[in-house]
This record gives sequence, C-alpha cells and structure tokens, in this order.
Amino acid sequence: MAAPGEEEDVMARYRSPLVSRYASAEMGYNFSERKKFGTWRRLWLYLAQAEKSLGLPITDEQIQEMEANLDNIDFKMAAEEEKKLRHDVMAHVHTFAHCCPKAAAIIHLGATSCYVGDNTDLIVLRDGLNLLLPKLARVISRLADFAEKYADMPTLGFTHYQPAQLTTVGKRCCLWIQDLCMDLQSLERARDDLRFRGVKGTTGTQASFLQLFEGDHSKVEELDRLVTAKAGFKRAYMVTGQTYSRKVDIGVLSVLASLGASIHKICTDIRLLANLKEIEEPFEKDQIGSSAMPYKRNPMRSERCCSLARHLMTLVMDPLQTASVQWFERTLDDSANRRVCLAEAFLTADIVLSTLQNISEGLVVYPKVIERRIQQELPFMATENIIMAMVKAGGNRQDCHEKIRVLSQQAAAVVKQEGGDNDLIARVRADPYFSPIHKQLESLLDPSSFTGRAPQQVAKFLKEEVRPALIPYQSKMGGKIDLAL
Repeated sequence: MAAPGEEEDVMARYRSPLVSRYASAEMGYNFSERKKFGTWRRLWLYLAQAEKSLGLPITDEQIQEMEANLDNIDFKMAAEEEKKLRHDVMAHVHTFAHCCPKAAAIIHLGATSCYVGDNTDLIVLRDGLNLLLPKLARVISRLADFAEKYADMPTLGFTHYQPAQLTTVGKRCCLWIQDLCMDLQSLERARDDLRFRGVKGTTGTQASFLQLFEGDHSKVEELDRLVTAKAGFKRAYMVTGQTYSRKVDIGVLSVLASLGASIHKICTDIRLLANLKEIEEPFEKDQIGSSAMPYKRNPMRSERCCSLARHLMTLVMDPLQTASVQWFERTLDDSANRRVCLAEAFLTADIVLSTLQNISEGLVVYPKVIERRIQQELPFMATENIIMAMVKAGGNRQDCHEKIRVLSQQAAAVVKQEGGDNDLIARVRADPYFSPIHKQLESLLDPSSFTGRAPQQVAKFLKEEVRPALIPYQSKMGGKIDLAL
C-alpha cells in the first residue's frame, strides 16, 4: 500500500496480464470487485423485497433506501471492516448498513454468507458465458466466410503430417468450424443448465427462513422462487448444502477447457501452414517478427492462442480437486481456489476468442505455394489414374504397374537424394509405352479431380449446420477486431 498522501505506483506491483494486457473490458468488469459487491447489494435488496411481499415487517422506506445505495460502495470502509472482522460478507453488511441506517436492521435477514457469495458466482458465470457465446459465434462466422471463399481450392492433405490425398482449403477450415460449433453448443448448454442457489440457509435446510415465517413452508418456497426470478434465473437448485454443488464449476470449466483444446488445434494448424508458407495470420505493416532476424514473420497471434489455451485446459483440474474434497455440507478450502480459477478461465477464454477472431479476419492464402506443393506430390497420387487410363487404352494392368513403379522410384530418388523436383510425369511423357495416354495426362493431373466431394461438403455443412447455429447471434456479429498487442 502507498504511504499516506502518496499515490500508489501501479507499475511497482504485480498485475495479472490476463487483465492488464489481454482481456476485454467487459470480461474484466464481470469479475471485478465493483460487479461482485454491487451484485451482493442487489441480492440483499431482492431478499428484502421478497420478504416484505410475504409479510415480514419491512417498510417501503427501508427498500427505497437500499435501492438508492446499490452502487454507493465505500470500498475503503469495507476493506477496513474486513481487516477488523476477518469476514468479507459481514464487512460489506456493515458498509451497506452505514449508508442505509434505516434498513440496517433487515439487511441479510435470515441469510448466510453463501446467499450473496454463491448466488453472485452463479450470476457471474451466467453473464460470463453470455459474453463468450457471441464472441465464439463471430469466430465461427468469420471462418465460415473463409471456408466458403476457398471451398474449391485444392490443397495437399496431411495424415501423420505426411502428404496424403488432396482436400480443399475450405474443407480443412470446416474441420476447425465443426469443433467450434460443438463448443458453441456446449457453452449454450452450460449456460442454460445453470440454476440459482436461492435462499437455502446455513446448511441448505432453509431453517432460518422457516423460523422467520413461523413454520409456513409455502412462504419459504415462495421466497426462494421470488428471489430466483428477481436474479434472472428460471430455476433454483432444489437441494444444496451451504453452497451449491461444486460439480457445477466442473461443468462450466470443462466446456471452457474443451474450447481451449479446439483453439489450440486450430492455431497449431495455422502455425504449421505458416511454416509451409501456404497460409499466414495477419502481419501488420510495422510489425517486427524478430529482434535479431528482420525477415521473420512469426505467427505470434496463433502462438499466443496456443500458449493461453494450454493454461485454459489445465484450469479444470482446480474444480475437480475442489469438488472432491468438500466435506459434508461444505468446507472453506474451496474459496481462495475458486477466486482464482473461475475468473482466470473466463478471462483466458475471452482472450483466445478475441485473438482468434483477429486471426480469422485476416488470414492470407498463397495459392501459388499451395499449387507448387500439390505438383510435388500429385504425380505419385495420379499413378492409379494413369494405370486405369492405360488399361482402358488396351494396356496390361500388371505391365503398366511395373513400369509406373520403376519410374516412381526413379523420381523419388531425384526428390530425396538430389533435392530436385518430382519429374515422374516428365518420365511418363518420355516413355513410348505410355504414348496412348500422353494427351490425357493434363486432365488426369487436374487437382480438382482429386478432392472428391470436398466442395459439396463445405456448401452443405455451412448451409445446414453452421449458418443456422449463428442465427441467435446475428445482431452481435459486429465489426473487425483490432488487437492492442
């Protein structure tokens, strides 16, 4: 802390780069102290309003006083109270009561700390998912446009990172899109499955509220329903301990970890393609790739995504461990861990989605490089077509196979031992045995004849699965994103 009368030098303290360097303002706010404690006050208001409507002696004046001070938070006072009381919730009860003297007696009435703590967490998780979903939809939309544009462009496929049959640039992109569409569905399901903790009391039995309403079970149930609705949830968990089940956190962070895996795979592919000089991420006019090597064009955005995606994938281990060691109705060893892992998971997911959107909006394709690589491998792939054409022209399949085998081995030696280009087709043209099909060679080597149904698959996939999934997010597609760093 700074000395009295001095300003604190923020550059002299560690700041998480997730917030200071990368994450969006809206996601940073979602996990801010202001959002957290402002939500606590709103939850106290909802509770008082519902209790009043069910007959408890709470006045309109008390409600109005609370409403007028929802965002009037004295953070310095709250910090001093917490230092003295060693209890964050009671520190904020006292701070709220200080500016609401008339309502002081009924703030937090019947509630336990988890009424504000856990319910706020659920609101923040819901709001965080609602921030991520349109960002993911935007990435899918940008990649869908890219896939559509390059649906017909042949490119060399790879299995085991070894040359395989041809595919198209657009079809390969659809592999990325399909994974992200699965993530979109998973995030939507995680959001829609979230429930509110509601008003459950210290061990989840609602005993304090049953006492407040003098044994009237129907009023306790209605209180739970009213507060749940005021918080914007359709349902509350029917059974809780002091906290909502920590398996909820596992469910949410699992889908974020899965998103991280998808993005890591996509950006790894882009990094490999950049090495092949077939596709590159955006590279700014004044961007420097290396302090030592001026010619470098490093795929630093894709590398950032991979780096942060690894962090995102590991965070799910925290709620897994936490849920496994919650004793009976709850233990407090969940608290500090959750303060870190929940926020970091959402902030990291936010960052990698924004970065991937920037990448997908500026992908650069180099058709001539792609074509050259195809020509290096296509002759070997075309050998079966050449054999079938020779048989149709009256040749013997076994004789033709042996001829092609010998010429292929010779061409492979040129490529591997001499570092030359694949000259198989030149050898075929020079061999009189293949004269019956010399005029067909150009059509037999047309790359588009080797891509199968890839263009049709792209069109069908985008029309029937991708575009419909994006309809709920059409109003949030926005413009291009510009990364500060």
